Parts: sequence; C-alpha cells; structure tokens
Amino acid sequence: QVQLVESGGGVVQAGGSLRLSCAASGGTFSAYAIGWFRQAPGKEREFVAAITWNGIRTYYADSVKGRFTLSRDNAKNTVYLQMNSLNAEDTAVYFCAAHFSRVAASQNRDDYNYWGQGTQVTVSS
Repeated sequence: QVQLVESGGGVVQAGGSLRLSCAASGGTFSAYAIGWFRQAPGKEREFVAAITWNGIRTYYADSVKGRFTLSRDNAKNTVYLQMNSLNAEDTAVYFCAAHFSRVAASQNRDDYNYWGQGTQVTVSS
C-alpha cells in the first residue's frame, strides 16, 4: 500500500512558476511509475505528466509540453513537477498517482492504483 501526499500548490500570477511535490510512503517507491493528473471545476480529470520508475522516461500532455518538467528522487521517495509559464487554463486541483511498473508509465488514469488527496493550483490573470 502506497500513500501519496501532494504539496506546493497555491496562487500564482499568469506567467509565473510553481513546483509541486509528491511524497510517497508505505511501499517500495522505486517500483512505481508516477503520474500527475489535474481536474478543473466541471471537467474530467486529465493526464498531465508521468515518469517511469527509474526516471529515465517522461511523458507529457500536449498542453503542458515545454512548460512542465517532471523528475523524481527515489532516495527521497519524492516526485517533482516543475510548472513554468503558467496560464489560467492550468488552474485545477493537481493529483499525483502511482501504479506498479518496471516498464512504462501510463497516461491512463484507470491504470493508477494509488492517489493523493490533491493540491489546488490557481493561476490569476
């Protein structure tokens, strides 16, 4: 059983940056791929980014490619989502999630077994 806790959300002006963290406990962190998803009011939860267990491969939604960077530190059981050039469309609750894999990192939320409680990101224009 893996427990995930997100942090780093807040209010930022358009064009600004935030770094979200996802801290894991209760499992072998390095055995899990980690994904970030977000959900805006009235919208479905959508894929943002994912990283393989060893951090070698990352995947991004087209809407964030070139602006967001995902990394992980397995020694600290933590994944980081660096978000730059934020705009109003990035406003949402951001969730990190984990699924067991030593092969790939899924972009499908249904593949993820463990979820954090979410952290709010608000971009003001």
